[in-house]
Amino acid sequence: MKKTILSTLFAILYFASASAEVGVTVGVSGQVGLFAASGQETQTGEKTDKHTGSEHGEVGYGSVFLEAKFDRVAVGVDFVPGALETETTESTRLDKTTSATASSSENKVQVDFEELTTLYLSVDVLDSMYIKAGVMAVDVITNENLATGSSYGNTDLEGTMVGVGYATELANGIQLRVEGNYLTFDGASLTSNDNTVKINQLDGVTGKVSLAKSF
Repeated sequence: MKKTILSTLFAILYFASASAEVGVTVGVSGQVGLFAASGQETQTGEKTDKHTGSEHGEVGYGSVFLEAKFDRVAVGVDFVPGALETETTESTRLDKTTSATASSSENKVQVDFEELTTLYLSVDVLDSMYIKAGVMAVDVITNENLATGSSYGNTDLEGTMVGVGYATELANGIQLRVEGNYLTFDGASLTSNDNTVKINQLDGVTGKVSLAKSF
């Protein structure tokens, strides 16, 4: 997915530079939102333990974008340069050693979402209103401290987004955009020896404000 997005970025730059009818827009954005996730941890061994749960939390981040516009249609790439960090999740497992005693092991997992990249298509439905849809890719970096001393490794997630926005012109040719977006990501599974963590659902809604300049 990342290769496809980068290829599209280079295509945007190529066609925009080769055609006088294609406009290029660059901009910066800030957005806040609420995300919800559900998942499952499975621990195997002498017995199998399954733990399911769901979490939700607020998030805020910035991004930069580049797009090429063909009349009322724009193709763009949005990139988040910073990492989105989750809180640390802890779980404790009790393993029976004798009929009267048991040993406990503690696992800690924290996840960073890095290089969130979105390839999108935007269409003006009114002079100041547009709708957009796109595909996303993000690297998932796991930071864990497992009792076994092993690690989960890293993976990536892919997803889709849809949104609606309003744009208005400010002074000096600067454009102000305000958007509402819905984002949803596919699931993923990570395994470390007898521990498996599975993300069943990750989605959210965001409000986004952008400043853009067209050339």
